[in-house]
Amino acid sequence: MKTIVVAAIAGLFLGVLVIWLGLYNVAANDKHLSITENLLEVVRERSIETRSASLNAPDLNNAQLIKEGAEHYAEMCTECHLAPGMEETELYTGLYPQPPVFNDPDYNNKPEKQFWVIKNGLKMTGMPAWSPAHTDEQIWGMVAFLQVARTLSEKDYKELSKPSGDGHNHSHGSNNSHEPDNSHEPDNSHEPDNSHEPDNSHEPDSSHEPDSSHEPDSSQGNTEDTVSEKQEPSHNDDGHSHSH
Repeated sequence: MKTIVVAAIAGLFLGVLVIWLGLYNVAANDKHLSITENLLEVVRERSIETRSASLNAPDLNNAQLIKEGAEHYAEMCTECHLAPGMEETELYTGLYPQPPVFNDPDYNNKPEKQFWVIKNGLKMTGMPAWSPAHTDEQIWGMVAFLQVARTLSEKDYKELSKPSGDGHNHSHGSNNSHEPDNSHEPDNSHEPDNSHEPDNSHEPDSSHEPDSSHEPDSSQGNTEDTVSEKQEPSHNDDGHSHSH
């Protein structure tokens, strides 16, 4: 018993040491050991199986449900899971573990498990949870599409996933359809550039200059002086006036 306890403590210490020293490589292009990969797969499958056991799928043969699911799938899923006639994408080849290709003839899974994964996502796989932005009905629509994906040609898939024009917005962001259209506002790009006009902010403020409206009017005095100069006779040194 003592030997087992010592071995357990030594193993725990060794594990902590490996983690702390960063000896375990978490890079996606460095694959797990086979035993680690198999263990993780068992954990994943048992977790999904247990949590999806109580789900009841609706009628997945409903044409409208399949159509809506195909539209959602084309908008959100093809970069990772591909589609009929589609080449492998950079995202698909770079993900680890690699996501399943639903139109692959060898792919098979229970609809209830597919629903649970789409709704809740999977940790550390790149698979997001779509439930925050989608209703259960929309997710069941994608599941319904997956049941027929293997049977579709590229042409059939493109026809089925073509937007129906019902106004559904696949961006799942804010809806700006009611914002005012500013496309007809006047173009002010040709207005004169006043950035080089002189800056008059430092000119003296004339608002405090003295008010000259009450100063005496000297214009009359100047006039009188002018008249008197014209009337005053000029004299030479001999005393004779030359004024006419």
